[in-house]
Amino acid sequence: MAKYNEQEPIPASVNRIAPGTVIKGEININGDIRVEGTINGIVKSKGRLIIGDTGNVEGDISCQNAEIQGIVNGKLTVTEITTLKSTANFIGDIITNKIAIEPGAKFSGTCNMKADPKKEDIKEIKNVSEKTITEGYKNANS
Repeated sequence: MAKYNEQEPIPASVNRIAPGTVIKGEININGDIRVEGTINGIVKSKGRLIIGDTGNVEGDISCQNAEIQGIVNGKLTVTEITTLKSTANFIGDIITNKIAIEPGAKFSGTCNMKADPKKEDIKEIKNVSEKTITEGYKNANS
C-alpha cells in the first residue's frame, strides 16, 4: 500500500461532496472539488471548485478557479477566475483576478479584483476601505 506524502505532487483528482452530505470543519484539497451537499466551515483547494445547483457553503473558500451554481454565504478568494452562474446565490465578499456573472445570478456583497489575490492584498483592501470611510465621514462633517 502506497503511503501519502504531503511533499509529493498528487495526480489531478476530482473530489465530490454528494447531495444530502453535510460536512462541518475545514477541507484542504490538492485537486478539484464539486460540492452538491452542504459545507459549514473552510474550503481550501489548489484547483477548481464547483458549487453545484444543490450545493451550499457557509464559510470561507479559497481556490484557483470557482464556479458557483448554488448557495454561498462567506468570503471567496480566487487566484484566477470566478464564475457566478445564473442559479447562483452569493452573499459575502469576493476577491478574485477575474469575474463573470451570468444574468439571473444573485450577488450581495463586495467584489475586489486584484491581479494576484493574496492575504497581503486582503489586509490592504481592508485598510484602504477603513481609511476611505473615515475620511469621508470627516469631510461630510466639516
